Amino acid sequence: MSTSIMGILNLTPDSFSDGGRFDDGAGSPDVAAAVTEALRMTQTGADLIDVGGESTRPGAVPTPVAEEQRRILPVLEELLGCGITVSVDTRRAATALAALECADRCGLDPRTLTINDVSGALTDPAMPELIAESGAQIVITHNRGDSQTMGSLTEYESLLEDVAAELLAVRDRYLDAGARREQLILDPGIGFSKTHEQNWELIRSLESFVRLGHRVLFGASRKGFLGSVTSEGARDTATAVLSALASQAGVWGVRVHDVQGSRDAVQVISKLRR
Repeated sequence: MSTSIMGILNLTPDSFSDGGRFDDGAGSPDVAAAVTEALRMTQTGADLIDVGGESTRPGAVPTPVAEEQRRILPVLEELLGCGITVSVDTRRAATALAALECADRCGLDPRTLTINDVSGALTDPAMPELIAESGAQIVITHNRGDSQTMGSLTEYESLLEDVAAELLAVRDRYLDAGARREQLILDPGIGFSKTHEQNWELIRSLESFVRLGHRVLFGASRKGFLGSVTSEGARDTATAVLSALASQAGVWGVRVHDVQGSRDAVQVISKLRR
């Protein structure tokens, strides 16, 4: 099976790469522009679109839940109405529930919706039960803190062992709540509570996360550590290279801004495998 491409649609004013891109000029999302971009990404190879209303870049100020929902729900409803497969980038169970209710209003099976939760150790206590009851898919990301604190939480005794153990500890909260293994997707959390060199070490060892027995999502698109080895403006090229590497390692999906570049990269890997 070819690696899935998750296209990023940030409906935020302050995301590190594309904040404010879909602002209507009056502080609200430009729904038509956001939907047009989502359609463009699907046409160039995205298998699903990851819709987010809160920046998780280091140092970002948390977004109130009502504001997060104000940003994403109108766009989400339009995307679902267009038949686009969607994931919702949120760390809050209330927003995940609102997204599930939106899917229900559109007549969709909740199992077709993915919640992409980057909160890691700070997972909302209500999220595992919500996922178990709804049947939705969940991306469980390794992270130790929020945007304000994660940069100071990068001390590990053994990076690979600690990240895997902490990731599985969160995974177990979902299993204990009654979620099925096939609902769960693991993400080693590149850029979350990691130094630049720790990111590279995790990337070199992606196969060890695949061997944990779950689908794995890899997200490194345009992140700061790529700037340490690339020329100005070349982060999409570096991202495509890493998408190929991740595909070769057997990950289920890659989360990217530039869909076409990563789609081409994973298709090359798919051809080599055949």
